[in-house]
Amino acid sequence: MEECVFCKIIRKELPSYSVFEDETDIAFLDIRPLNPGHTLVVPKTHFRWIWDVPDTGKHFETVAMIAKALRKTMKTEWIAADVAGMGVPHAHVHLVPRFPQDGHGEFVNGKNVKTIPAEQMVSIAETIRNGLASISKLISGGK
Repeated sequence: MEECVFCKIIRKELPSYSVFEDETDIAFLDIRPLNPGHTLVVPKTHFRWIWDVPDTGKHFETVAMIAKALRKTMKTEWIAADVAGMGVPHAHVHLVPRFPQDGHGEFVNGKNVKTIPAEQMVSIAETIRNGLASISKLISGGK
């Protein structure tokens, strides 16, 4: 789908704060973050809904790996996940690190967008990439 903003990010036509990419999925920081580290995990093939992704098991393995890296790098146990997919018509999962007194209450408030300077977004993305690298080494037996 040519006009889809996520498809444009996947094709590198738009910039992103990328944290992960493999042959089937890409993950990047949300530019309207609900908390620092708010990450979107997106299949590279355009599907309207997450439930249309042919191998949701593989996709959610990627989601889980990124959530584990977020827990470690953002120093929190609580990662909220949302698969509503209403904002952009391309399947995606939001992973939002949660913190005490983060202004959201029990559920993430989609109107409580944080302003995070670009330099800090670059730093957060690098921290998450480094966390993913250490998790990948653990999974692969240190190779």
